[in-house]
This record gives sequence, C-alpha cells and structure tokens, in this order.
Amino acid sequence: MSPPLPDLETFPPLRAWQRKALVEYLRRRSDDFMAVATPGAGKTTFALRIAAELLADGTVEAVTVVCPTEHLKSQWAAAAGRVGIQLDPTFRNADVHSSRDFHGAVLTYAQVGMAPAVHRRRTMTRSTFVILDEIHHAGDSRTWGDGVKSAFEEATRRLMLTGTPFRSDENPIPFVAYERGEDGMQRSRADSVYGYADALRDRVVRPVLFMAYSGETRWRTNAGDELAARLGEPMTKDLVAQAWRTALDHRGDWMPQVLRAADARLSRLREHGIADAGGLVIASDQQTARAYAKLLHEITGRPAVVVLSDDEGASGRIASFAASEDRWMVAVRMVSEGVDIPRLAVGVYATSASTPLYFAQAIGRFVRARVPGETATVFLPSVPHLLGLASEMEAQRDHILGAPKQKDGLDDDLMERAQREEDASGELEKQFEALSSIAELDQVIYDGTSFGTGARTGTAEEEEYLGIPGLLTPDQVSVVLNKRQADQMAAQKRQRAAEPASVPAQRDPAPVPMTAGERRNSLRRQLNTLVAAHHHRTNLPHGKIHAELRRLCGGPPSAQATIEQLEERIATIQTL
Repeated sequence: MSPPLPDLETFPPLRAWQRKALVEYLRRRSDDFMAVATPGAGKTTFALRIAAELLADGTVEAVTVVCPTEHLKSQWAAAAGRVGIQLDPTFRNADVHSSRDFHGAVLTYAQVGMAPAVHRRRTMTRSTFVILDEIHHAGDSRTWGDGVKSAFEEATRRLMLTGTPFRSDENPIPFVAYERGEDGMQRSRADSVYGYADALRDRVVRPVLFMAYSGETRWRTNAGDELAARLGEPMTKDLVAQAWRTALDHRGDWMPQVLRAADARLSRLREHGIADAGGLVIASDQQTARAYAKLLHEITGRPAVVVLSDDEGASGRIASFAASEDRWMVAVRMVSEGVDIPRLAVGVYATSASTPLYFAQAIGRFVRARVPGETATVFLPSVPHLLGLASEMEAQRDHILGAPKQKDGLDDDLMERAQREEDASGELEKQFEALSSIAELDQVIYDGTSFGTGARTGTAEEEEYLGIPGLLTPDQVSVVLNKRQADQMAAQKRQRAAEPASVPAQRDPAPVPMTAGERRNSLRRQLNTLVAAHHHRTNLPHGKIHAELRRLCGGPPSAQATIEQLEERIATIQTL
C-alpha cells in the first residue's frame, strides 16, 4: 500500500527566495530546472516543496534524491519525513525496485554510477521527480556523469540543486544548460539564483570574519637547502606552497598558536550569545587530523571528535556532534557540503587544498544562521590565493567550459589523494622537511575589506579581535572592525610617542625605510579609511566600493593586492 500524499497545508512557510523560485518553477513546468542557492539558504526545503506539489497534483508518482554522501542520505530522508514524504535511505542497487512503503529513495552519485541500469528501470516504472543535490558532483568522473545521465534522462522532471555551480575542471555537468558568451566560453545557466550577498542582506546566513595569520616559516628542501619565508609576503608560487605547508605542520608553533586563538574565539562566542557554538578544523589527511585533535585536547583539556571520511560510523559521529555541546571536530576533506551542523561558528582552514570550489564548500559549513545576529569566524593562513577567495565571498561563479587553466603552484591532485588515503601524506613530506613556524595575526577580512595592522599571538591587540561580540548585524560588524583598527593604530601611535628619545649619534639621521610588508599594510589601512569615508558619503557597502575600484584599476582583492595596485586604487578613490 502506498503512503499517503503530503499535505501542502501543513508545509512549513517558505522564505521569500523560495516562494519566488517556486512560482518560477510552477510557471515554467519544464523538464529541467537548476536552482543555485548559497549554503544555509534552504535548498532542501525548496526541493521538498516542489516534490510535494508534483506528488499532490499527480504529475509524478515517485521521488528520487541523489546526493554526494551516505550521511546526506539519512539527512534527506529525515527532512522529507518531516513534511510527509517518505524516502528510503537504505535502498541498495541489489534491491532493484523501491518498496511501495515509500514515495521513493535517496541515493548517492557513486551508487547511481555503479548501476545506472537499475535506476533507469526504477525511473521508467513510475513517473519520477529526480532531485540532483549538489549537481556539480555528477561531473566528478566520467562514470558518475554518464551514469546519472543514463539513469535519469527518462525522468518526468529533474531539479538540480547546488550552492557552488562551478567546477575546477571542464567535465560537463549532466542536465545543466550552458550558454556561450561573447568571449566564446560556455557558462552554466541557472534558472534561480540566491547568492551569499542576497542571503546576508536578508539575514538568512551569518556574516563571516576571516582571521588571516602570517608568521615566519623555515623548511629544508629535498636538495638539503634551508629556506625561510614569511606567510603573506610576496614570493614565488612554489615558495608560497612550501611556506603554507610548513605552517600547517603540527610539529611547529604555527598550528598550536592558531588553534589556541581559534579556541579563545570559540569561548568568547559561547560566553556572549552563542552558548553551544562549535568549531571545525579542516585537515589535509588522516595523520595530521589526528595530530590536530591531540593538540586541541592539550589546549582545551577535552577530546575533539575526529571524522576521517565517510567510512562506517562517520555519520553517527557527525550527528552526535551536531546534537551535542562538544567544542571541536576535526575532519579530513571536510564535513561534506550539505551536512547540516548549524552550531558551527568557528573554523580553521588547515589544508593546502586551494580550488575555489573546495574553499566555497568548506566555508559553507559556517554560514548557516539560526537566530538574528550570529556571526562566524574562520581562521586561515595568510596566503594570497586564500585571501583573494575570502575577499570574494559574495562573488557568484558559474561552471565555465573552455577556460584556460591557471595553476596556483599547489598540487591539488596530490592533495585530493592525501585527503582519501592514509599514506598519501608521505608524498607531501618527501618534497620538503618543515623545521619551524610561528603565527601572527596579519589581518581580518570582512565584506571584501581588510582590517587590522597585525598582532602577535597572545597579545592584548590580538585579544581585541578575538573578543569581537558574537551577536552582531552585518553593519555592526563593519563598525566594530573599523573601531578596533582605529584603536589599534592610536595605541601604536601613543606607544611610539612614549618611547624615550635615543641619544642622537649624528645630526639628521636618515629615516629607516619601511619593509615591503609594512608599506603594504600602511597602504591597506589608508585605502580602508578612504573606502569608509566614501561609504559614509554614498551609503554604498564597503564591498561594492572595493569591487568598483577593482573594476576601474584591475587586479585582485585588496587583501592580496600589490603595493602598486594599492597606490593606484588610493589615487582613484580620491577622485570619486
């Protein structure tokens, strides 16, 4: 006997973007529809409302959901059950047919790729609505893409969902429409878009503060040469990669110092507004994940939850952590996109993975809002590539076919293997030997703007930023950061004025020239001051002003801009 149809009258109310997208979907009634919405915006609720509508009016008889991981299968089934749609998360390919006790089943992309003929048969047996969650995963391999296309090309309706519609390769995504632009490139086309900037304006997601830490690093190459570099300083891409990995080495001081700062931030959030706030460390491989967990245990006196992959027991540990008040979780790869742990409020990006897709998926774990005013904080290495991604949080990207590849000096293929294999981390270690590292707060990035003049770990200056209240509106975050920066600069000025004058060794001593890092920090502060003044004159958001300067002058976000680029932007904004 088939289960009863869902009752639309008891369905939870929809957010404005969900209502608008639902109206557009029902108006079109097309076979394929792609909705792009930032993590935390409510893609699951939107998809289930469409499923309920199609089941209720008889358009379809069955629902199939395809998602990236085993854990998400249970999460989807639970969410569907709450609105009267019964989905089987335990369906196996060997079962061949879905039980009539359910409206349908939840599958993984890997499961479909292994037996597309089974799911094609299921789809043709009953008119089926297919929800393809995080559809970009269908391009992860030729097998998955071909399997998804074969299994569901006969579906009555298909709904594609994603928070990150772009990929770092050119594998076309099944059922996604591409349009050729004036530059000759084909870009994915979405039917409904609700980005992070929209959700932040509607208070649907949290503001994210990025605390970037620099510091001195030393390592030995496989040729026996000892090198030293400071994170955040201009250098070649190879040196950036090696300094980055040196900082992430658990045997140095950089990681313990950053983890201690992140835990202090977590404590502030728990004391002031987010009582159950949790933290997540994203590690590169299993060996370092366990080492980070040990460091956290030493820092906090409490064990950290370790989730190494989607292996047996991982779903239970994630669910248990989500429902608990435990402080920290350490994950390899990441807790996959779509995994819902709303209390995550502090993150440590402790991986060398560098693609925009990976970064966006990782940061998406921290933006889910519960009550108005909650903020999130992510700690990350002061690496130009990451600073640029952090500055462009609000940027909307599409999947582009035919774009030239831009190498960033980091071996993402090697990192991908390291995330999946226990012994893969050894491949990284063969390339160099980390010798030492220390951490210093370099800057705080928010809304595309860089704040702060740098601070050593454990100092009162660092504490001023770690102690920012956890319950603030987006506008209040900007006000507080501007005040923190002004106070920091004033304190440094008073300190210089109070220092006793040294006995002059000679008349008219030559001024000590600033280093490149000091010069860049000074120009960043000057640019931020001018942007703030322009904001007060025009009421334009800081991020839009920075974006306009980038359009006029070119170059990357200010957090990773060169001295020359900063000087050009300062000259430009003075003419606006």
